[in-house]
Amino acid sequence: MQSIGERLEEARKKKGISIREAAEATKIRGDYLQQFENNRFDINLTEIYVRGFLRGYATYLKLPVDKILNDYASLGRGEPRPRQPSREVYGRMDVSVASAEDRGETAAEEVAAPQPARRQPAVSRGSSSAAGPAIDPALLFKIGKWGAFALIALLFIWGVAAIIRGGGNSSTSARPATTASNPPPAQLPVEKTITLVALDIVRVTVTRQNSDGSEGEIIFQGTLGRNQTKEVPWPGPIYITASAGENLQIEYKGKRYPSGFTGASRAQMK
Repeated sequence: MQSIGERLEEARKKKGISIREAAEATKIRGDYLQQFENNRFDINLTEIYVRGFLRGYATYLKLPVDKILNDYASLGRGEPRPRQPSREVYGRMDVSVASAEDRGETAAEEVAAPQPARRQPAVSRGSSSAAGPAIDPALLFKIGKWGAFALIALLFIWGVAAIIRGGGNSSTSARPATTASNPPPAQLPVEKTITLVALDIVRVTVTRQNSDGSEGEIIFQGTLGRNQTKEVPWPGPIYITASAGENLQIEYKGKRYPSGFTGASRAQMK
């Protein structure tokens, strides 16, 4: 009994078609078709893509599609295996939005050290019977008056010096606060998008996938003409339904990928 690859290769050669011509006609990469003919189906794509490409190639060669897919399923590869979406096909789906952490730093304030209070010599006002000579009250009044004048003069000089220093540092004090005390606001996450690329006329519907796996809100619905593109949001798991999967490609971060199916069907993107 012939293997899947032998039947594909024999049918292609009977039609006189090269791998390159088959790839151009089916919009499937030539190296994938060569792997199929060599009975190698592990092409680093999800099962829905492998089955879709195999279906499209068998249809193109006019082979019994159901027989090919049943033989493929008998190899133990027919049911989709639980695996994470290929990072090469979809990119990384879990987008961790990094938020800036506020780090407040308290600027040190200069506190002028208090000047020690000047201690006045104690004056004894003892009676005439106390030890030592008595001090004339008029002399004490004169000393106090001149001491008050000296204190006022010192305060005046200190005030003028403070004003001069403040004026010299006015340009510094007028500067805005540093970035450490006022960190920039956190940047908002950028919404991911994908671009639908029409190889020929195709009607496309993009819907959000609900948590129970059903179709939810419609993100985009419309008909794309040949070589027309349409950028749509990619908020999370979505379904892409097309009237002709072979006429639709999906572009993400500058790379294009086939829809993974032919005819009227749908694909899932997580």
